[in-house]
Amino acid sequence: MTDDAALAAEIASAAGELLLTVRATEADALSGRELGRRGDHDANVLILGLLAEHRPGDAVLSEESADDPARVDADRVWIIDPLDGSKEYGMLGHTDWAVHVALWEAGRGLTAGAVAQPGLGAVYSTDDAPVVERRPLGDGRPRIVISGSRPPEFVGDVARAVGADLVPMGSAGAKAMAVLRGEVDAYVHAGGQWEWDSAAPVAVARAAGLFCARIDGTALEYNRPHPYLPDLVICRPDWAPTLMAAVAEHATAPTDSPRVAMARAYIRSLISHDASHVRLAADAWRVENGQRTGDTGAEIRERLEHGPEYLPIRRVRDLTFHEWGNDVVARFLLDIDAGRGADLTVSVTEHFDIPAGEIRSILAIIEPHGGNS
Repeated sequence: MTDDAALAAEIASAAGELLLTVRATEADALSGRELGRRGDHDANVLILGLLAEHRPGDAVLSEESADDPARVDADRVWIIDPLDGSKEYGMLGHTDWAVHVALWEAGRGLTAGAVAQPGLGAVYSTDDAPVVERRPLGDGRPRIVISGSRPPEFVGDVARAVGADLVPMGSAGAKAMAVLRGEVDAYVHAGGQWEWDSAAPVAVARAAGLFCARIDGTALEYNRPHPYLPDLVICRPDWAPTLMAAVAEHATAPTDSPRVAMARAYIRSLISHDASHVRLAADAWRVENGQRTGDTGAEIRERLEHGPEYLPIRRVRDLTFHEWGNDVVARFLLDIDAGRGADLTVSVTEHFDIPAGEIRSILAIIEPHGGNS
């Protein structure tokens, strides 16, 4: 039987080849977000099918599938991201996207993994992670790779403290593998991630001897009941003490809890009209001022992106969260374009029920604010 690391590499490679085919054949009909979603879906179907064939008794945690809470008690869980960097995948010419396949085992943590970068024709696995001859510290300015869309607020201060240059890039896997290859010296992230974003990159990076941790220096843990894992540092080991000292000094802002992060992603989508990162249960529902406005997760997502009631929203402000148990209440003001150059402001309270890794229900109350009627 194929060992787990070899299987992870084979599956990641196969998914990567499929994604290249989809990109080549569908680019004329689909673009941007829709091309990314098509690739995500098709790669997920392929990976799930291969895991069912080769490891039928194992559990799976995938970005593109409903979360089964039973995985928490499983002995073996595959953590997969069928297409990491779907935004970049939808932009022809970009190579900074990846496929992540990792295995977590009870009592052992991450035991196998692979990251494919199809745009580069490369697959990295825990079986054959390269050992890189790195330039000596002090030979030029170090380089820190960061998210191109959501860089950590503190990272500029960190870069100045350690004399480093910042390099924006898409895909967590692409950034981690840039550290692996020695093109950059560290990857620092604190803008919110999920277990599938980092599991395979961390497994491969560790196998290559790189330093991997949360930004507070604690261990990265996987197969948790709620799969939110908001931050990480992947770094050449000889530079880690210096970098982590600077991160500890400047990364002082509190991070969102998993449930608050999910509620925040929903509220962000009110402005962006992109619900790609909103985790909604298949049977999720929403009620607004007593009226049902969504009976499934797919319907809620569709309305967030295309509903005429959302398109005039211009700004969210004065946002606060209160969390207890499975519940999160968000209170905020919405500025809405009322036409003819006029703005309307309403007060919004949204009550989210989030029992695990998906939003189950949303109760919204919309009220006039100030002099609005």
